Amino acid sequence: MKAFFPQGHTVVIALDNKPMYLLPLDKDRTVSVEGPIGKTTIEIRNSRVRVLDSPCKNKLCVRQGWIERGALVCLPNRVAVTIDNGKETGNTVDAVTG
Repeated sequence: MKAFFPQGHTVVIALDNKPMYLLPLDKDRTVSVEGPIGKTTIEIRNSRVRVLDSPCKNKLCVRQGWIERGALVCLPNRVAVTIDNGKETGNTVDAVTG
């Protein structure tokens, strides 16, 4: 899996596929994003990130726990959290579509 999700240093928090926050992975903080069904709270700590709380019914995004690479998604609230290397390449391949 490390080949698909290289280690990054920037946390990108997006709502409806529009970046809301670009945050350093190495600075601890908690932020909230207001989505269509309520507030999703994201925590960055010890160079990891997690969805701390979300208004979605099943809380799958919360149950994913801490990540150091890759992505967390709350589909019902349209919030995506990804760890990025901060470089725009234009010819990246994602793990879903290959």
